[in-house]
Amino acid sequence: MRVFQMTQFGLEHLKSAEQPEPVVTPGMVLIRVHAVSLNYRDLLVVKGQYNPKMQLPRIPCSDGAGEVVAVGDGVGQVKVGDRVCGIFMQRWLDGPLTAEKSKAALGGDVDGMLAEYVLLSEDGVVRFPEHLSYEEAATLPCAGVTAWNALHYGGNPARPLHPDETVLIQGTGGVSIFALQFAKLLGARVIGTSSSEEKLARAYSMGLNTGCNYRERPEWSRWVTEVTDGLGADRIIEVGGAGTFGQSLRAARVEGMVAQIGVLSGATSPEPLALTPILHKQLRVQGIYVGSRAMFEQMNVAIAEAQLHPVVAKVFAFEQARDAFVHMQSATHFGKIVIRVAAA
Repeated sequence: MRVFQMTQFGLEHLKSAEQPEPVVTPGMVLIRVHAVSLNYRDLLVVKGQYNPKMQLPRIPCSDGAGEVVAVGDGVGQVKVGDRVCGIFMQRWLDGPLTAEKSKAALGGDVDGMLAEYVLLSEDGVVRFPEHLSYEEAATLPCAGVTAWNALHYGGNPARPLHPDETVLIQGTGGVSIFALQFAKLLGARVIGTSSSEEKLARAYSMGLNTGCNYRERPEWSRWVTEVTDGLGADRIIEVGGAGTFGQSLRAARVEGMVAQIGVLSGATSPEPLALTPILHKQLRVQGIYVGSRAMFEQMNVAIAEAQLHPVVAKVFAFEQARDAFVHMQSATHFGKIVIRVAAA
């Protein structure tokens, strides 16, 4: 079978290779992969910036969808022919995250989905809604579940979003667009930032209530205060990292929550970070590291009921996998970048 793997870090070292097709063993499920979607984490993994000590070679990508083509002895949760996704953390099935559950993340601790066939535990896969294509389903495991966790749980204990609250999304990448879709399902008000008027216009068509071009207004936290009548946002989907975290603290309302998810702007702040807003506003800063299988299944029920479709920005052929990563690096996409591994 064909795979894409890196034997060294760097996009130039992400190359196609041939490997034996996995052999089904008890409790395991063989999946013919149809589509894989990219997350910023995948780009960092390939470039060696996520875990420079990662054991190589490694097949990247945590998110994929495919068809079950064989099952091992004792498998009862899925059957041949089922359309499934792999879950991000193969051991986080339910309940709070623990150190043990955080291990075995696809495309990091273990080989990922950028292959024609993958072998996963039956506990490590979920069926996805019937109305979704493989390309759409491939966007769910990381970005979808992360947004769902941030809005419906927000940590432990759970702190679900209320319909009368205001959510701030940053940019128009995968997590932010899922957060927009899920927050609107809950009836919340959603405001957002972007560097592009065109992207903001697309977000408006999806229900964004108001937006801010942060190239024109670099101090977008002041804009948040203005459009919320001086109160600030109830929940902030913080995907920027150190470069935006300070403004997120200033943009949050008293007793609001900052769901810290990504590091798109880098891991270090360009200026000293003032932590006083956390104290003065009694803010809750909650790290969100994807979510459990149980969250994934709950999200799928809501997606099916609403007939919601994930936003796919662009689809690349399997042979163009490296081009897909380059496109991810350009940060020009709206929604999710997908690689089609096999035709449906």
